[in-house]
Amino acid sequence: MNKLKSALLTVQGLRKRHGERLLFDIDTLTLEAASAYVLTGANGVGKSTLLRILAGLDTAEIGHAVFEGKPVALHPYPPLLRRAIVYVHQHPVMFSTSVAQNIGYGLAARGEPKARVAALVAEAMDWAGVGYLRETEPARLSGGEKQRVALARARVLQPRLLLLDEPTANLDGAAREQVIALIPTLVQEGSTVVMACHDRDLIGLPGVRRLKLRDGRLEYRPHKEEAGDKP
Repeated sequence: MNKLKSALLTVQGLRKRHGERLLFDIDTLTLEAASAYVLTGANGVGKSTLLRILAGLDTAEIGHAVFEGKPVALHPYPPLLRRAIVYVHQHPVMFSTSVAQNIGYGLAARGEPKARVAALVAEAMDWAGVGYLRETEPARLSGGEKQRVALARARVLQPRLLLLDEPTANLDGAAREQVIALIPTLVQEGSTVVMACHDRDLIGLPGVRRLKLRDGRLEYRPHKEEAGDKP
């Protein structure tokens, strides 16, 4: 039986235009705490744009937004959301230092003590299975390694909301499976995860809910477990 979860983020009256074109018009978007969602839809419907708006990287018309029970603005993006929401690009940008320094960058920028940064980075590398890459230059990483490093870099910030843009795109075989296996653990640790994707295995993960952008509207599609269907 699913336990009732509280709303993490609710946005009402979310509209995005490109010139005269209305990309989408969403009456209400509600994301629950410690939950996983996949955001699907045809290419060009605005999946990445929606994630970028929620991350404060793009602007839109917003009627009203509430985060953890507090009214918030998405533009200008407030410090509360900057600390709570993390966005991971489909092609993560890495600094030309080392894997460890990349993972710890956000913590260092927040002014965390060096000892705490070192401990959290070490734990995150173990979690992502990239400890052997600690001193490696990011330019030498494979696609799968880079994606796992990006997830570790996001996880150390303990985000309340993690936005992933096509996290398994261009990955196959073991690299793809390794990334997929990390997603449920993020939710178990208390993060809400929203993944824009076409990956059927991500869509089919247990407990993952589906949000679909179609014809400018957002459709909520319950997971088959919620709908009462047998696996």
